[in-house]
Amino acid sequence: MEHDNVSADSRHGLPTQRPDELFVSVNDYVRLRELVGDDAFAEELERAIVVPTDRIPKNVVTMNSRLIYSDESTGTTREVELAYPDEADPATGKVSVLAPVGCALLGLSAGQSIEWNLPGGKVHRLRVERVLFQPQPIGSDTAPAITL
Repeated sequence: MEHDNVSADSRHGLPTQRPDELFVSVNDYVRLRELVGDDAFAEELERAIVVPTDRIPKNVVTMNSRLIYSDESTGTTREVELAYPDEADPATGKVSVLAPVGCALLGLSAGQSIEWNLPGGKVHRLRVERVLFQPQPIGSDTAPAITL
């Protein structure tokens, strides 16, 4: 799948991301398409710009990325790992990509924000503060173990 709205960073040949865009690697896109069932998740996935896995920028939240995000509505900050549903474990910070917060964070880069609708109509604004680990550029599928 190719998109015309990808521009390249002339120094590195990497795609550059506008504030309203989200990137998904080819590998993640293929696997995530199998999970589509929820309308909100399908919408997010369809608006994503699919990028070759080896070209995804290191500051983009991909599957198995470990990141810090803040909820600008509440002032809280969390460190999480974006996980596939069968690997999700909130007790260890592994958030399912199918959970509303996981869906909201997928494809964003450090510094990007997105409005996140909670059940009951409440809206929160999430901001990716930092991507601590992102497996795509180095060919790994899982984050290193973290000692809490």
